Amino acid sequence: MKEGIHPVYKECKVTCACGNEFVTKSIKDELRLDVCSACHPFFTGQQKFINRGGRVEKFKKKFNIE
Repeated sequence: MKEGIHPVYKECKVTCACGNEFVTKSIKDELRLDVCSACHPFFTGQQKFINRGGRVEKFKKKFNIE
C-alpha cells in the first residue's frame, strides 16, 4: 500500500433511529442509521406493517373523495 493516499480508519459512533448506539470503525466520525440489528425485523423476529395505501387511495385522500 502506498503511504499518504488512504483515508484515516478510526473509531466511529453509530446512532440508530430507535435509540441504539454503538462504536465501530470507519473513515467517518459519526453515522446515523434508520434501521440497525436491534430494531430490524430479521434480527428481532417482529414484523412491523405500515399501511401506506395504493395510488387510488392516495388520490382519494388528496382530493377528499369517498
